[in-house]
Amino acid sequence: MNSDIKYYLTVFWRRMPLFLAVFLSISAVAMTLAIMLPTVYTSRAKLLVESAQIPDELASSTVQVNASEQLEIIQQRLMTRTTLIEIARDLNVFEELGQMNPDQIVEQMRIKTHIKSTSGRDRATLLELAFDGRTPQISAGVVNEYVTRVLDENVRLRTSKAEDTLDFFEQEVERLGSELDLQSSRILEFQNANADALPDSLDYRLSRQTLVQERIAQIGRDVITLDDQRRRLIQVFEATGQLQSESQTQLTPEQKQLNELRDQLAAALAIYSEENPNVKVLRARVNQMEEVVRAQTVIGNTAEAEVSLLDLQLAEIDSRKAALEEQATLLEGELEKLDDSIRRTPSNSIVLDGLKRDYDNVQLQYNAAVERLSKAATGERIELLSKGQRIAIIEQATAPTVPTSPNRPLIAAGGTFGGLTVALGLILLLEMLNKSVRRPADLSKALNITPLATIPYIRTKGERLRRRSFILVALMLLAAGIPVALYLVHSFYLPIDLILTRLMERVGL
Repeated sequence: MNSDIKYYLTVFWRRMPLFLAVFLSISAVAMTLAIMLPTVYTSRAKLLVESAQIPDELASSTVQVNASEQLEIIQQRLMTRTTLIEIARDLNVFEELGQMNPDQIVEQMRIKTHIKSTSGRDRATLLELAFDGRTPQISAGVVNEYVTRVLDENVRLRTSKAEDTLDFFEQEVERLGSELDLQSSRILEFQNANADALPDSLDYRLSRQTLVQERIAQIGRDVITLDDQRRRLIQVFEATGQLQSESQTQLTPEQKQLNELRDQLAAALAIYSEENPNVKVLRARVNQMEEVVRAQTVIGNTAEAEVSLLDLQLAEIDSRKAALEEQATLLEGELEKLDDSIRRTPSNSIVLDGLKRDYDNVQLQYNAAVERLSKAATGERIELLSKGQRIAIIEQATAPTVPTSPNRPLIAAGGTFGGLTVALGLILLLEMLNKSVRRPADLSKALNITPLATIPYIRTKGERLRRRSFILVALMLLAAGIPVALYLVHSFYLPIDLILTRLMERVGL
């Protein structure tokens, strides 16, 4: 047992230069990092998404955005390239800002910015903003700038959406109002163009058609009666040489004709108004015949008077017949127009119903748009007064008094312990992989013999001195070279903290 311990100690002593090289290298790197890593100060701020101050049952905002979605939108806009570069340059966030290109600035700003949001069912929606800065003032300044931009972006986002909604419905109301006016003008134009064939007056035109038809039939019968009367009158005169019996000689023909005209005028007034053309014609004839009766003298019972009386009566019959025929012509023209309007009424009714249906549809859309416009105006007012959903500051960012990183003692102690562990592990691994014969027990085990004695290799004093000097110089160069190399890399290539950050990103940490 003692020989094994002595053997392991001898092996460790022989591997001592490698042990020291690994141990010193790792320890030197850890010590250098503990000294060179810049001090980081982290400032934090907390924001709360508050619900609307006015109940939705009374008045609701037109901006219906989920709180988590709203925070995600604000976060993405906050982390845009332009915003990060602007904040970094305004606050002089990095010492090497002048030597950094825009991509590096954006990358470092995103690395040093920490955004955390929490939300859930029956839980408040919170947003935590943090930034790792090289000084407390820079860290707090960046976070406060983030908070200011978040609040401004939230207000701008909600008010712009409310204004866009209001503008949309204003345009929609204007568009539908114009369309409503257009539909009204189309209906009015159609009604004016087809005023004689509209469905509203169909009943009146049907009744009027019946009256006109009856009147035309009556005129036909009156014309036949006049023809018979004229024929009989001529027959009586040719047979007797007289026109009437003694009982009929009391009134002159003009007086009889005047009485008949008055009867016709009374019958016409029972059907038509004073403005009717037939009424006007009859009225004129009555006035004319009245003048004739007043100017006429009494005619005797001479044959010459009878002939004149016959001519007057025939002229009267012809005049009455002409008036009736003229009246029939007018009525037939009116009847033709009535027939045409009645025939066109069904198609006009279909077209008019379609126009009114379109008008009603547009009217419904217009009423709905006006109602939504009112709600949009109320929603915009709510957002302008900040009475809707909003983001409030719970905890303002302040300049930290204690740095958050790096933990220099922990880095140094961890590097030293890690170097010791790695060095011991490397020696153990090398010995486990080494299968050569190095002691009598290995020789007996390999050859199955028992040696009488073993003679180790004995170095001279000069060889030992040279070997120890080489090892000492190598260790000194190693211990001093590693910090110098890290300093040169940090100063002339890239800061150590950036290199470590990129390495951690590469390995996925």
